[in-house]
Amino acid sequence: MHRKEKLWKIKKWLIILVILILLLAYVTFDRYYPIRYIDIINECAEEYGFTQEFIFSVIHAESKFNEEAVSKKDACGLMQITESTAYWLAKETNIENFDYNQIFDPEINIRLGCYYLYKLEKQFNDMDVALSAYNAGSGNVENWLKNPEYSDDGKTLKYIPFQETRDYVKRVSDNQKIYAYILKVKHL
Repeated sequence: MHRKEKLWKIKKWLIILVILILLLAYVTFDRYYPIRYIDIINECAEEYGFTQEFIFSVIHAESKFNEEAVSKKDACGLMQITESTAYWLAKETNIENFDYNQIFDPEINIRLGCYYLYKLEKQFNDMDVALSAYNAGSGNVENWLKNPEYSDDGKTLKYIPFQETRDYVKRVSDNQKIYAYILKVKHL
C-alpha cells in the first residue's frame, strides 16, 4: 500500500471518529439538556420579557422536562406548581374552568410558571430573589430581606439560608449558560 493510500485511510477513520463523537455529544446534550416546547417557551419568553435560556433552565431545574413530575411537596408538572398556587395563577391569567389536572398540560404549566416568575420579578425587582421566592416561597424571602444577616439593603440577598434554595438559584444560573450555548448552536 502506498503512503498516500495509508494517509487517506487514516484520514477517513479520523473523519468517521469525529462524526461519531459529534453524534454522541448531540445525543448526550439532548438527553441531559432537552429542547422541548420551543413554541410555547418562545411565546412566554416574549410575553414576559425572559430569555429562552432562562425558561429552559428553570424547567430543567424544576423537573428536567418531565411533564408528569410530582415533588415531595406535591408541586406538579414541568415548572412544579402547587395546587393552591395553580388556582391563584389560573385566576390571575383568566383561565376559565381551570382544573388542577390541567397542570400536567405543558402549555398551561409553562404559561402559569412564567407568569408566576414574572409576578415575582416585579415584586422583588431582582431575578435571584424572584427565583429564591419561586423555590422557597415569597413569605420566606420577605423575611430574609428584612433580616440583616441575609440582606444588607432589604432588596437583594447576600445569603440564602436554605441550602436547597441556594443550590436551586445556582443551578438555574449554570443551566442558563449551557442552554444559551445549545440554543446558539441550534439557532433556535
